[in-house]
Amino acid sequence: MPINSIPAHQVLEVLPPLKVTVAPNGARMTKRDHPELPTTIEDIAATAQKCSDAGVHELHLHVRDKDSKHSLDPGLYREAICAVSEKAPDIEIQITTEAAGIYGVDTQFETLKQLAPTAASVSVREMARDEQIARQVYGFAKTAGTHIQHILYSYEDIRKYRAWLAEGVIGTMQRDVLLVLGQYAPPISAQLQTLPQMLAALNGESSSWAVCAFGPTEQQVMCAALCMNGNVRVGFENNLYRETGELLRDNVESVSLVVQHANRLGRPLLEKAQAL
Repeated sequence: MPINSIPAHQVLEVLPPLKVTVAPNGARMTKRDHPELPTTIEDIAATAQKCSDAGVHELHLHVRDKDSKHSLDPGLYREAICAVSEKAPDIEIQITTEAAGIYGVDTQFETLKQLAPTAASVSVREMARDEQIARQVYGFAKTAGTHIQHILYSYEDIRKYRAWLAEGVIGTMQRDVLLVLGQYAPPISAQLQTLPQMLAALNGESSSWAVCAFGPTEQQVMCAALCMNGNVRVGFENNLYRETGELLRDNVESVSLVVQHANRLGRPLLEKAQAL
């Protein structure tokens, strides 16, 4: 959707404040993909600070081991949370529990138990590998006060999420979701028409929804979400490119573009203290 093609009646008064999350690195890409992709704790904290200054409310946090590989190590998470909190004290931190083809549900759960974080993302698809542990994960999060965001990659994930809501596996206060458009491998760029289709499949069964998008169509999807009362997650985890096909300068540019769209549409940014 070209930015200038959004109907005026979709804009401004009816739109709630916007929550912006940045996912600056993810589990797979390295500095070979982009020199500004942060992999060390020091780089992640510095990126969080710059993105916070640009308008971000929340950091979606991945940590890497000494070989720059994806890790769910609680010790590394504690170091990163401390470093980010020092550099960007007003930013919310959401840890990932992503398996990335490496970890089982038991390890994902152990990370949550060790950290009891303020917020965490949890893939319904990955939890479905062991439903018995999945029930414990959601129960633990409720008791610990961890805000869960459910990652939904497909219509099957949405069906499972809704089934678990109906069965009480997922609590009624645990209905925050992230819709993922496109995919990493094989690379498929997000298709704009997928967003309303996934929202229709969700059938209103969320307290809050956000979207992230793979590929250079990222900003088109973000702009559409702004006009549909959604929140957004941008950053190098999902996309390194401008719509022109050129590399983005850094994560701050991704954030700045979506903030510019929000300003143009008259949609205010969520106050930092309201992010959760």
